[in-house]
Amino acid sequence: MHSPFGTIYSTNITPDPGTGIGRWSEQAFQRAMRSGVRLDGAHLYPAFPYDHFTRVTDEDNRAIYAYLMSVPAVSQAARKNDLAFPFNIRAGIAIWKAMYFHEQTPPPSPSQSPVRDRGEYLAEGLGHCGSCHTPRNFLFAEKRERDYDGADAEGWHAYAINARIASPIPWNAPALAFYLRHGYHPQHGIARGTMGLVTSELAQADPADLDAIAAYIISRMGAASDARQQRAAILSRDPLAVKADAPRDEGAVIYGTACLGCHDGSRALPFGGIPLALSLGLHGESPRNLINVVLHGLQPAPGETTPMMPGYAGALTTAQIETLVAWLRASLTDKPAWKDVAKLIQESREMKPSMLSYPPGGIGADPAAEPGRP
Repeated sequence: MHSPFGTIYSTNITPDPGTGIGRWSEQAFQRAMRSGVRLDGAHLYPAFPYDHFTRVTDEDNRAIYAYLMSVPAVSQAARKNDLAFPFNIRAGIAIWKAMYFHEQTPPPSPSQSPVRDRGEYLAEGLGHCGSCHTPRNFLFAEKRERDYDGADAEGWHAYAINARIASPIPWNAPALAFYLRHGYHPQHGIARGTMGLVTSELAQADPADLDAIAAYIISRMGAASDARQQRAAILSRDPLAVKADAPRDEGAVIYGTACLGCHDGSRALPFGGIPLALSLGLHGESPRNLINVVLHGLQPAPGETTPMMPGYAGALTTAQIETLVAWLRASLTDKPAWKDVAKLIQESREMKPSMLSYPPGGIGADPAAEPGRP
């Protein structure tokens, strides 16, 4: 995991007794999940999201422990973390915990919907959605007063998924459940970067659990305003419309020659992308994901038909990409201009390859499972 303080490497959790968790008792495992303390009593870095896992029930922890102890043991020592001083001193986590960690947070508050309550338990606990979608303070603790307001994570941006959600077509529970299961939705686009890794794993989840997570997150988003619904209706009818006052500059030329041919809504996968006016990448609070995809593209998945796109890092200059991004925001959305675009383009060019990787199975929908286009 890449962080502002350096890189943290995950450890071996197979039942190998020397380098894994083979000597861990179930009680020790429960303590790690609930309290963030490893077998030798040292504090775990909160990159392991025990601040969310502390909500997980004993029964579910017991099941996870039983599963981990059933997988083949692998002897592989943990790679040493690459953290700057003083964050490389593990004992300092005790101070962080005293300030920000609340062990055994309460279970979901009862509502009128058992499905929604199940979704809250999964999203706030095992799913730890807020770890990426909630902004953090200078000590990297979640700003709980801004739950799900959107935040940067490992070179990508996890968008706001509360009432601040900026998706041009409002989400509903079936659409979100489909997206979580397939990593793609024809009205909302493709899961990218770290979210692509998440949806790849969620493809194996119980569909009922994904429906529950979707129900909970949709409840956090709330109802779309009348103005947003009206704009969504216009976009659904004509997603290729460009604003009448759109600038006719180099950005328009780049859009017409490099983007529109694949994003006009007429091409099938793998080369056909959604009309960009429907993309959260253009409407969201940060241009980071849009910039990453323009520069580095989308990798195809082996063995199946999924969305793909070439990267333009070598074909377009930083100035040209900045012009394109500004034109897309001004011409295809009703949102204000982004700031610091050139800076984010440079940061994207400097991203480590590991921050751009996609899961081996790829991301994207099974074309046979796609819902009909609007």
